[in-house]
Amino acid sequence: MFAIYLPVLLLIIVATLVAVGMFTGTSVAGPKNPTPEKMLPYESGSNTTGASHLRQSVKFYLTAILFVVFDIEAVFLYPWSSLFRDLGWFGFVEMLAFLVILGTTLLYAWKKGALEWET
Repeated sequence: MFAIYLPVLLLIIVATLVAVGMFTGTSVAGPKNPTPEKMLPYESGSNTTGASHLRQSVKFYLTAILFVVFDIEAVFLYPWSSLFRDLGWFGFVEMLAFLVILGTTLLYAWKKGALEWET
């Protein structure tokens, strides 16, 4: 049983070591010369104007959450479609229930105006 999960464990260990090594390497080897000009907020190639602590609209977060929900749907649909014949009717009914729940979520968000973007 351990032999099956050994490659996954090694992948996690190597990925962690690479991430920690890069973080440590850049913070140790990189020159640090903070000047007042470098410490200014920088936004899309120009200096920021107005207040720097404005609150984001709730629509921004709602759109991000909806994107994540439907991205997860796509992640579950791909393996299901590749194993469709092996899963049989049980797999079909389960995925149909999953899609009905997500469809209901989409209809609810649409009726509440979450998909309308006003500035």
